[in-house]
Amino acid sequence: MHVVTLVTPDGSFGGPLRVAVNQVRALRARGHQVDLVAGAQGFEGPLPHEYDGVTVTLFPARQAVPGTGFAGLVAPRLTAFVARRAPEYDVVHLHLARDLVALPTALAAAARRVPLVVHTHGMIDASDRLLAKPLDLAMTRPVMRSAAGSIALVPREKTDLQELFPQLVEPVVLPNGVPPTVERAVEQRAGAAAEHPEVLFLARVAARKRPVEFVRAAQLLAPAFPAARFTLIGPDEDRGDAVRTAIAEDDADGRIVWEGPLAPDRTAARMAEAAVYVLPAVDEPFGMTLIEAMAVGLPTVANHDCGLAEDVRATGGAVAHDDSVESLASAVRELLTDPERRRRAGAAGLEHVEHTYSMDAVARRLETIYVDAIGGSEP
Repeated sequence: MHVVTLVTPDGSFGGPLRVAVNQVRALRARGHQVDLVAGAQGFEGPLPHEYDGVTVTLFPARQAVPGTGFAGLVAPRLTAFVARRAPEYDVVHLHLARDLVALPTALAAAARRVPLVVHTHGMIDASDRLLAKPLDLAMTRPVMRSAAGSIALVPREKTDLQELFPQLVEPVVLPNGVPPTVERAVEQRAGAAAEHPEVLFLARVAARKRPVEFVRAAQLLAPAFPAARFTLIGPDEDRGDAVRTAIAEDDADGRIVWEGPLAPDRTAARMAEAAVYVLPAVDEPFGMTLIEAMAVGLPTVANHDCGLAEDVRATGGAVAHDDSVESLASAVRELLTDPERRRRAGAAGLEHVEHTYSMDAVARRLETIYVDAIGGSEP
């Protein structure tokens, strides 16, 4: 059983949800029985039984603590379901965040003595938020103590988890994977530079993702690249008003736009329409959308502290050397001025993803993690 906090029509929970869906699909392809359960919001009518091509069991989630975003969600029927059904499974794989859906559900699974694998996606780190310490004392630490297996995205996250939770079983470093897609970026398909190259931001419109900085960088670049377009796509988490205000100040004659959210099953095709993908996020532990962009042959731009910055450099993409808007604009400029570099970087990224971030390789590693969690016998 895989458990993730939230499913919405626009995929607002971001990378952890996409990772869970990809892993469930890949494990099923290898012959395993895997169920995905989650809280849900935003659907009209009955909750769906399928999401992005994967069957799911969804339960209503609601905001119990106003002003806390995902952290204040609760889904008591989900927790009760897992408590009741967990013993039917060999392993419960919890995509874990500091929230009131995942943590109570993890405790419920642990109470039934089902092997629990916690997968934190960079979401549980040292925090000075008011609620973090009491929440860790009451829930996070007991969950970590009870885990039979744990997964970190990158070595830095593994080290952080071991420092925060000394009793946690040693985390296995497992990068995210991305499924193959037939979609290919427009300049890969055409073999030539796009007449009106699009620079794309596709992520949650949230402070850490820095959508406003993307707009400011676009405003710096637009005069020098009169044919270029700059597009933001993603659900509003907490920076929507600021993005609208920034665009209203200067939209480069309509070339800087925010299109709003997009259903997850349409993101690959939408990425393929662009010429450059940009993720300006700070302290990004991995950057799932970067490998999704590479998977369609799209050259990428990332911030210097992103977990995939070296992958971006290695494939010929560009990396902002500091957190300034000027540095971000400079990195994007490197690709806008050189169509041939864009083509090479896109092709290199596609090859890199196929060799390094395949979902079949991820599924094989998960099988080993699960076997270790249940004590060394095949599930």
